[in-house]
Amino acid sequence: MKKPDSTRSLTKVKSELDALIRPTPNSKILGMRLGLFYHYRAQQKKLNFISKWINKKIGEEPVYLSEVNPERIKELINNRLENRGFFYNKLQAVIDSSDKKSEIQYIVELKTPYKLNNLTIEGDSLPIYKEIKELMSQTALKSGRRFDLEVMKFERERIDRELKQIGYYNFNPDFLIFEADTNRYRNKRFDLFLRLKKDTPTRAMVPYTIDSIIVYPNHNVDQTSKVNDTIVLDDISFIQDEEYFKPRLLEPYILFEKGQKYNANTSRLTSNRLSSIGSYKFVNIKFKELDSVLTGYDEGSLAADIKLSPLNKRSLRASVEAVTKSNDFAGPGISVVYSNRNLFKGGETLSLTGTFAYETQLSGGDQSGLTSIAGGLKADLILPRLVPFSPSRFKYAVPKTKVSMGVEYLNRSQLYSLNSFSTSYGYTWNANRFVYHQLNPISINYVNLSNTTAEFEAILDENSFLERSFDQQFIAGLTYNFTYNGLVDQQDTHSIYLSTGIDVAGNVLNLLSGGEQTFLNLEYAQYAKADVDLRYYFRFGKEQALVTRVFAGIGLPYGNSTTLPFVKQYFSGGPYSVRAFKIRSLGPGTYTSDEDSTTSFFDQSGDIKLEANIEYRFPIFSYLKGAVFADAGNVWLTGGKEIEGEDEDEENINEELITRGTFGSDWINELGIGAGVGLRVDIQSFVIRFDLATPLHIPYAEEGERWNSGFDFSSDNLKLNFAIGYPF
Repeated sequence: MKKPDSTRSLTKVKSELDALIRPTPNSKILGMRLGLFYHYRAQQKKLNFISKWINKKIGEEPVYLSEVNPERIKELINNRLENRGFFYNKLQAVIDSSDKKSEIQYIVELKTPYKLNNLTIEGDSLPIYKEIKELMSQTALKSGRRFDLEVMKFERERIDRELKQIGYYNFNPDFLIFEADTNRYRNKRFDLFLRLKKDTPTRAMVPYTIDSIIVYPNHNVDQTSKVNDTIVLDDISFIQDEEYFKPRLLEPYILFEKGQKYNANTSRLTSNRLSSIGSYKFVNIKFKELDSVLTGYDEGSLAADIKLSPLNKRSLRASVEAVTKSNDFAGPGISVVYSNRNLFKGGETLSLTGTFAYETQLSGGDQSGLTSIAGGLKADLILPRLVPFSPSRFKYAVPKTKVSMGVEYLNRSQLYSLNSFSTSYGYTWNANRFVYHQLNPISINYVNLSNTTAEFEAILDENSFLERSFDQQFIAGLTYNFTYNGLVDQQDTHSIYLSTGIDVAGNVLNLLSGGEQTFLNLEYAQYAKADVDLRYYFRFGKEQALVTRVFAGIGLPYGNSTTLPFVKQYFSGGPYSVRAFKIRSLGPGTYTSDEDSTTSFFDQSGDIKLEANIEYRFPIFSYLKGAVFADAGNVWLTGGKEIEGEDEDEENINEELITRGTFGSDWINELGIGAGVGLRVDIQSFVIRFDLATPLHIPYAEEGERWNSGFDFSSDNLKLNFAIGYPF
């Protein structure tokens, strides 16, 4: 395509023209037509499974010259160029043929494009013309801009959207027409005129006001008509046969009022808010024109009917599952969830969850015979409003207040028992369809360690850091999480997911206790912790994606604490981390436990975590997907902590932890690095995952022996991970 000197970059126009070429030529990969090659190879009588699969995935039938209509393609190209302001162009289709292949080159000689000189909005004294003129003050159609039909279509749709925000209920973008005049100039300039079509109906040119609002909080399309009670609150009528939802609690969700101009955006947001309550299956807002004669400057009137169809008020769900973990524990579990929606007739949801699980250690040797019994009961009460604050500033969705309380019991045979109690009070809300916030001003967790065996006491005696992390069993503070989820638009080529969290504990208790190390005779933890999880998704081809992830987190114990509580520490390794290493088998730093994996399970955690992952995902056939991945990461201690041991052996372990586990300038050489391949069964977003990985860099090995050459099937290097869901 030859570009005129007066035209700037036409890359976008050229890409549009390339997309018009039909049929699409056979593709090339590094100059080779592999798709065509495997198609012809598949015509052989004897074909192995791999060749059949490759042909199914990338094979392409040949595109024949007889299938191409150059004149039709030239018409399409010329039409697209005229839509972009290039008129009276010269087009050629040059065919180059040989015995085996043909090429068609479309040569376009562009003329100088037409550019806008003046834009005029035509009209009379009707208010709608004044509104259109004000809206066109923000137009992209500025003097000197190239003629572009797509921009004009966009402007018509933009004006339609804006008019619907100020009452023009019956307006339609097709009622607007742009007319171009090139007769006044001889230098490729044109004037543009915008006006309403002559047959535009009167109802489309006048704004509408909401005259009445009726809400049906318990609508059922199948129920027979009967006399219902009506309650009027702030000019809104609530009609229900018996009180299903309290009107005073439902009214704040409705953003439009009687006497206001119709606003399509306000109606949409009201629907979002009502749907977010969690009590309704369907939310249907309908506007009806009231009978009136519209002439001149008259305004129309609308009646708004809001019909809300409830979900079943009560539900009971039970699930039985079999769990296999990376620490070699496996066993059955059961979960029962009871839900009561609209508990107090204000959209409140009460959920009671009971869980029980039994697991046993599958590995042999010193690990055999270990069992784990876990049970718990948790209650969640979700109120679809901001208690005790006003929700008026939240337009997209009203925040929810969540109160949680739960107890758990865990018994690890030959080790210990844990009784824990947790409660929280906080808020969750969606700022928009991408952004989610969760704030818990009150978050309390109490853990009671009991029934410790001599073996577990020996583990604690040998590691003062671990002992201190279990001593501080009372955690009270504030947590906040921010999430940006660009994955809601799964058709986008590029998507970003970002999650950040802040966890601060102990400061209020420190003030209440006057600086003492205990509160109500309980030793409490004092720390600050923050982390960030950033993911980037690049989708291409047929269900292919390149996914990258970076995680960074740090926890700083201070004041009353010398270590983070054990449940708040970071660990590395496992099916959702660095998959070439077992769970909790990395770090801190270059440290490794000389004991069995039961001991190292507790030793190998830290205050700092850095991790990076990259994974290429591709389809194999039907529900079976494949992946190739690489992971890197580790955990470290913040350093500067001195915990004295009671004997020489304990002092030596503490010193080794500090020396080898503290974060330093050489951290990049202390990363555990692995790579591998994976298979995933993906059935409508339910994913069963198998990942086979091998370590490439082992940080706890001796210097000079840390790098591995790759997959070694004759050694213990390979790690098989089984998990539910994608790792990120």
